[in-house]
Amino acid sequence: MGSSSYALPRRAARAVVVLALTAGTATAAPAVQAATAPPGTPAPSASVSTASALAAKPFMGWTSWSMQSSKYPGLNPDGDYSYLTEANVLKQADAMAAKLKRYGYEYVNIDAGWWRDNAWKPEFDAFGRQKADPVRFPSGMKAVADHIHAKGLKAGIYLPVGLEKEAYGAGQVPIWNADGCTTADIVYDDLRTTNGWDSAYKIDFSDPCAQKYIDSQAQLFADWGYDFLKLDGVGPGSFKSGENYDNVADVAAWQRAITATGRPIHLELSWSLDYGHVEDWKKYSNGWRIDTDVECYCNTLVTWENSVDDRWDDAPKWTAHAGPGGWNDLDSLNVGNGEMDGLTKAERQSYATLWAIAKSPLYTGDDLTRLDSYGLSLLTNPEVIAVNQGNTPPARPVTPSDPQQVWAAKNPDGTYTVALFNLADSPASVSAHWATLGFTGKASVRDLWNREDLGSHTGRITQALPAHGSRLFTVTPRGTTVTSTAYEAEAPANTLSGNASVAGCSACSGERKVGNLYGGGKLTFNDIVAPKAGTYHIKVSYISGDPRSADVSANDGGATRHKFASTGDWGTVNSVYVPVTLKAGTNTVTFDSSGPGWAPDIDRIDVPKSS
Repeated sequence: MGSSSYALPRRAARAVVVLALTAGTATAAPAVQAATAPPGTPAPSASVSTASALAAKPFMGWTSWSMQSSKYPGLNPDGDYSYLTEANVLKQADAMAAKLKRYGYEYVNIDAGWWRDNAWKPEFDAFGRQKADPVRFPSGMKAVADHIHAKGLKAGIYLPVGLEKEAYGAGQVPIWNADGCTTADIVYDDLRTTNGWDSAYKIDFSDPCAQKYIDSQAQLFADWGYDFLKLDGVGPGSFKSGENYDNVADVAAWQRAITATGRPIHLELSWSLDYGHVEDWKKYSNGWRIDTDVECYCNTLVTWENSVDDRWDDAPKWTAHAGPGGWNDLDSLNVGNGEMDGLTKAERQSYATLWAIAKSPLYTGDDLTRLDSYGLSLLTNPEVIAVNQGNTPPARPVTPSDPQQVWAAKNPDGTYTVALFNLADSPASVSAHWATLGFTGKASVRDLWNREDLGSHTGRITQALPAHGSRLFTVTPRGTTVTSTAYEAEAPANTLSGNASVAGCSACSGERKVGNLYGGGKLTFNDIVAPKAGTYHIKVSYISGDPRSADVSANDGGATRHKFASTGDWGTVNSVYVPVTLKAGTNTVTFDSSGPGWAPDIDRIDVPKSS
């Protein structure tokens, strides 16, 4: 979200998490009956269901924030963030129902500002709960949700985490349905602040009144009929760390409150959430933003460099944690409006490709009334949507994080989803080698964006791609499984140079690894046997809490520098494939930190028995 009141940084401003009003995760307890509401309160319109029904697949929809945050001419004529109005939301809901609903798009998510006027002055009810600004939403929030539901769609709403400072009311504001509780009871006596903008007081959940306040907010949203809540500025994350910004207790309280309403509400967290708390996000929510805002806060919605291209570096470590009940959220997918998006056609396709294969929620921030034909084709390609929505795992990089990359996933039916990316600023060819997928020989290839069969390919598929371009395929193996020989990094036959040393590693094969590869430190695998000369794609298993690079070489040949994505922490092993040229017989393969930087720690390599 963004506003001057929250003093949002240029990109962090977008961190508005649409409190996806949804209960728990796939393992959460079934929803219970709604708490008693005030007289005259409408009953929830949705049937009660178990939490496991939420986020069975990544959600699809639209969000208001991208247009709110843009300086594109005409979008915010009444000042920053003024796009958000009842009329504009309903116009987008109508357009989504007409153009995108049949493809699975269903959530219409209202982002930051619905309770604030154009000067960002807030409205609250008598119980310290956010209240619709009468100019932005003259019919009120329930009427908006009713209109959205009448279109066969679902409604989403937004809140920042914590008790907003303006709602405190000198500590004398009563809490709804909680006799004797006031706002003074639910925050710390020193009024410490929290969230990504320090716009709220941190809630003290040691007092039962605190849960009652969250219960009252959740019940209000349920009574209005909302199906999704984005909770924003959540920490650790949102560019903040430390005790004041640890909002795990808030997220858990929201999950309990949502469950108690009896209404299925998807709970989405934002933004740049701390990977170290991934298990908490999975336990208490249905989705989590892994990165900063994708919007550029400029005269378009996004730009490639700020910050669409960041996702290729930041997504890999999160891949293993996505699945039914909770998904890695890469932020809004703004590929439908051409000039307004601020991207080339190649960039728009690559953007959509990564979101699809990463199993990110597919929610666009585009003006749905102005979709161009190319943008509409990207948002509605049924074969690409099937990759995102079907029973397939998220793809991950099978090559290092170099300018030319291959991402892949093995599907339950034995096929592979394979994406080629050229992230360089000039055209380049990119190849997916079958050996990096685990088989050799032939494979049938289906082009998903163009929806055509490309026939049989032996050994690999190579495509010439434009700058920032991509291709997306389904690959069906027709060959045989690759067999390899494993070589442990800590083996006594290897040579360690400089600072390189063996260390324990419970996640590693053999429970050891070679680390301290910095300042020119090297690890050389000796006695690598190849049956014949050729290029071999060796599997490198490594561990690295941050992205690192290494020079990789074989024998006396020239080294190639490769970038290895973060594995998330120092207790997780990931792997990628690196090509090396080997001679027939015995070889060496060296990993060199090459200079003052650090290389990743190396667990082992697996060398195919054939080139």
